[in-house]
Amino acid sequence: MADKYAKFYGMDVDPERNVTVCCGSTETMLSTLLAVLNPGDEVIVFEPFYENYGPGCIISGAKPVFVPLEPPDFGFDPDRLARAVSTRTRAIVFNSPNNPTGKVFSRAELETIATLCREHDLLAITDEIYEHIVYDGLGHTPIATLPGMAERTVTISGISKSYSVTGWRIGYAIAAAELSDGIRRAHDFVTVGAPHPLQEAAVVALGLPGAYYARLRAEYQARRDLLYGYVEKAGFVAWKPQGAYYILTDVAHFLKQYGVEDDAAFAMWLIKRVGVATVPGSSFYAHSELGRTKIRFCFPKTDDVLRDAGERLLKLQS
Repeated sequence: MADKYAKFYGMDVDPERNVTVCCGSTETMLSTLLAVLNPGDEVIVFEPFYENYGPGCIISGAKPVFVPLEPPDFGFDPDRLARAVSTRTRAIVFNSPNNPTGKVFSRAELETIATLCREHDLLAITDEIYEHIVYDGLGHTPIATLPGMAERTVTISGISKSYSVTGWRIGYAIAAAELSDGIRRAHDFVTVGAPHPLQEAAVVALGLPGAYYARLRAEYQARRDLLYGYVEKAGFVAWKPQGAYYILTDVAHFLKQYGVEDDAAFAMWLIKRVGVATVPGSSFYAHSELGRTKIRFCFPKTDDVLRDAGERLLKLQS
């Protein structure tokens, strides 16, 4: 892991002091939150978000404070982010590339977050599990590589997405030694240890050549373009993802057209009437009303499956 971060991002990582291996990135996030938060702390979380962040804060005794990512580009208002910081704020949590929006945080956005972290002595806790799945020539920049951020960032990633082994629960945190010490203590009480045979497999995966990652990006971009084309043609309001492997859509007009109440009901309606499974958008919002007209598609499937799903979705226009 230390060698990989040096190779890809120029980060100086001591494997003995800066790396904690956990049972997947979700457990890594929970162990991190348990390690760095105290009851009464506040944590800023960008919304929509991977659904475990909010509960992880609550389990840790902290209060999540949500800042919206607004379509179509899912940017955030820097002033609103600054106003969300209080005397109780301990950390900012974000996911780039983002699930469910596919947003890749720009360098300027990372700088805005980093400035607040430095000015208010905050931690940046970053879920970078989709770091190698970015499109259209974009790259991934860990916020830990920005000036003054290495010592105040917990970089979380894992092997499940980049190496297509989502059931193999190997995740890890890269952090300063004093932060790593707490994360290791929390991890030990949460799951004791990650399975050794899967760690051995992860060593092989982390050593794959650059050509592997280039092929990964190209194949996923082709899948994105394939499904996105169908989704748009079928009449969904869709936002083209810059990374990860999801397409978030708005279906307000379909709810009205087919007399369906909300996103959860529409997801079930799509399964029963069309034969395509999706995830209700409200799953990713603390303010569920913001997701009640949204549906998330997922495209890590074969081309044949994506074409089949796309042809079924086109029936919505018939």
